[in-house]
Amino acid sequence: MNPIRLKQILRQHFNLKEQELTQLAREEITTNTPLEEIVIKKGIATREKLYEAYAAELNIPYIDLNHYTVDAATIELIPAHLARKLKVIPVINIHNTLTIATANPEDIAVIDELNRELHMDINCALALPESVENALSQYYPLKNNPAIENTLLDFTAQEALPVISPAEEEAQSLEELASQAPVVRFVDTIIEQSLADKASDIHIEPEEEKLTVRIRIDGLLQELGRFPLTLHPLVTSRIKLLAGMDISEKRKPQDGQFEFKSNNRRVDIRVSSFPTIYGENVVLRLLDKSLGPITIDALGLDKEITTVFHDLIHQPHGIILVTGPTGSGKSTTLYAILNELNTPEKNIITLEDPVEYHLPGIRQCQVNPRAGLTFASGLRAILRQDPDIIMVGEIRDHETAEIAFQAALTGHLVLATLHTNDAPSALTRMIDMKVEPFLIASSVIAILAQRLVRKVCESCGESYAPPEEILQRLQIGPHRTFRRGRGCPACGNKGLRGRIGIFELLPVSPKIRRLVMENRSSEEIRNYAIGNGMKTLRQDGINKAIAGLTTPEEVLRVTADV
Repeated sequence: MNPIRLKQILRQHFNLKEQELTQLAREEITTNTPLEEIVIKKGIATREKLYEAYAAELNIPYIDLNHYTVDAATIELIPAHLARKLKVIPVINIHNTLTIATANPEDIAVIDELNRELHMDINCALALPESVENALSQYYPLKNNPAIENTLLDFTAQEALPVISPAEEEAQSLEELASQAPVVRFVDTIIEQSLADKASDIHIEPEEEKLTVRIRIDGLLQELGRFPLTLHPLVTSRIKLLAGMDISEKRKPQDGQFEFKSNNRRVDIRVSSFPTIYGENVVLRLLDKSLGPITIDALGLDKEITTVFHDLIHQPHGIILVTGPTGSGKSTTLYAILNELNTPEKNIITLEDPVEYHLPGIRQCQVNPRAGLTFASGLRAILRQDPDIIMVGEIRDHETAEIAFQAALTGHLVLATLHTNDAPSALTRMIDMKVEPFLIASSVIAILAQRLVRKVCESCGESYAPPEEILQRLQIGPHRTFRRGRGCPACGNKGLRGRIGIFELLPVSPKIRRLVMENRSSEEIRNYAIGNGMKTLRQDGINKAIAGLTTPEEVLRVTADV
């Protein structure tokens, strides 16, 4: 929503004073967060109420696409590639006047293009951006997308693709073919579809007789489509060209990155290629820069943990570790902490691999082993930059760990991630990395272990009783009811939509320090911590399932039996 229009709505419909608007504008600049998101996070208004007021301001109808079904004949009025490009959904056609649902009704260019293409009068209805994206995925799925079908026809219409043996000529030929409009359209459409589905990764996977494209949504992979294998060298070459990679090199793993712009969104895409027996497997990691970092309160910590955690991160020195497997949201948590601690009085420097989001007022650095900039060497240099707070993307080896602990002992607050299954294991993992127990005991303030579970869809959630076997494995009493989604257009008929964190917070008390100094096992430390009130990952997950945020099956899927 246009910031000027949003401020007008906040004045007229939510009675905000100029002083309050000025304070919000200042927060927008300091946190690099869109004004609309700040308003929602502060509870001034829900997104639905904001857009209802926006529609009233423009004197147009507001439509909830998640609870509205469009007939097939109306959908066919706008071609899939045009609907995706303009982010519009046709909803009503009466006497050659088409009403479209859009989140940008003031964009005259969209109306003009639809007039030219369709030769119809166009009216607008306002819909939430998220509901428009969901409707695009529902009504214009990639498998039936004419843009993709036309691309395939363009290739099959060719008698044969050129086959040139010398590597240089082959690379040159591939570069020319990969720059042709059908290939560009194909790759762009896959990325657009993945962004619409809120995917975190795209997998381009060659097999013996076909090319499979899968995307990771809410932590799980699902198939997007299967295509002729002849597309593989063209699609991979197009992606490698965008990412600044060598298209003639197919025998070695490569890494690259590029920026993809979609309407007002800027998405940073990290690319990794890996040789397999059927050709290069390519994975794209999607990082939406427009989202920005979230706040600690939005992570999903319960109130009791949030209060303790707020106190811990404001300690003047020491180490706070965030642990969990890849994809468990550790980086998001670190960014939320930095967002909380970021003030003009603090000098904050980060060392990351890669830098996922840009934070104003913070010096961020990306490791570059080829140039000799590793976590260890970068951390040494950071200590000469007069930092107050240091964030280390990951502690991977003894050298990095030792420097980080020395930094904590010399008056710095250090934030870092570590790959362990639970919070107590982080302490013994440090000992395995040859860090002296006295350094660990005197430096570590707290350890936060976490996982991500899928949330019950808010649009179709309903009560249900899980199977007794599930309740027994989770040690939950019988005859309890929980919530699950029955499936609707908003969640792609999966019943689950979005993710939330489950956490295990271990503050390092004097007793735990003594256990570390005595080289006690992680199991002993864990038993002591549980006996003194630490909630395990599974317990936090069960509490969230009881609260209706997720399902018992999800908790069982992501947590280990204990």
